[in-house]
Amino acid sequence: MAGDLQKRRIPEATVARLPVYLRILLELAESKTATISSERLAELAGVNAAKVRKDLSYLGSYGTRGVGYDVEYLLFQMSRELGLNHDWPVVIAGIGNLGSALANYGGFTERGFPVAALVDADTTKVGRSLGDLEIRHVDELPQLVDELGIAIGVIATPAHVAQGVADKMAEAGIHSVLNFAPAVITVPDGVSLRKVDLAVELQILSFYQQHRHEQTV
Repeated sequence: MAGDLQKRRIPEATVARLPVYLRILLELAESKTATISSERLAELAGVNAAKVRKDLSYLGSYGTRGVGYDVEYLLFQMSRELGLNHDWPVVIAGIGNLGSALANYGGFTERGFPVAALVDADTTKVGRSLGDLEIRHVDELPQLVDELGIAIGVIATPAHVAQGVADKMAEAGIHSVLNFAPAVITVPDGVSLRKVDLAVELQILSFYQQHRHEQTV
């Protein structure tokens, strides 16, 4: 998939918007909506219509003048482009409060990201069960990757050990990492890294909250 993206040179900003479009299309499909215009999709996604048309053109979808885009077909194209036509097994590293909550969230499996393994360095946690899974030691990552076909690693550890866990994931052959730890980490070339920083998201919301407050006083 990454090779296809590079070959067609789909911009990273476009890739980041595809899941937003996908969520909207899923809701439209559930409501039995057959078609949608670029203007309406743009409105729902919070972007302009020209950007929507440009983004969808990378998928080879151009819509029909006066009719718009076929929702089911666009949903198929987008799911295929995002690699959602098959499952990507996930390992969660760090089974504290956050890691446990992520492991217990059933929505990942529903969306094609089954949690296949849980790992931790704390020997008091290793061997315990969480749901249907036994917590394994983080040093077992290479074995788990081989046995379970782990595709994505999720880091939910304390900040001071996040880099070490990322290194272990890369060494084990995991090529996609999602970092929830409040730390800046690096990964080798060939490994994709995404960061979820809840504090940053709250700060962004604080910006808008502050400006709304200023406008009302």
